Amino acid sequence: QVQVVESGGGLVQAGGSLRLSCAASGRTVSYYRMGWFRQAPGKEREFLAAVGWSGATTDYADSVKGRFTISRDNAKNTVYLQMNSLRPEDTAVYYCAINKGSGSYFYPSDYDYWGQGTQVTVSS
Repeated sequence: QVQVVESGGGLVQAGGSLRLSCAASGRTVSYYRMGWFRQAPGKEREFLAAVGWSGATTDYADSVKGRFTISRDNAKNTVYLQMNSLRPEDTAVYYCAINKGSGSYFYPSDYDYWGQGTQVTVSS
């Protein structure tokens, strides 16, 4: 069984930065795509970014492209999300997930393992 734990959330002012970490344990996840999602109150879980197994391929939602950067360190079984130029509308619970498949990776149903989430609050 794989466990996924996010960390690094917190309160930040608009325009600031945060770096989220996602540590996987239980088995190596080096061969799997990993992604970040977020969910604000009353809204559906939203895809933000994904990174392929080697770290060479990445994909972003338009809402975060140019502001957020996803990366991974397979030696540490860890994925990161660097978030810059944060806005109040970025406030949400942020989730890390593991995608074992080879097809779509834009929807929550495409992912097999999830963390519990970390709260990010951006004040204006």
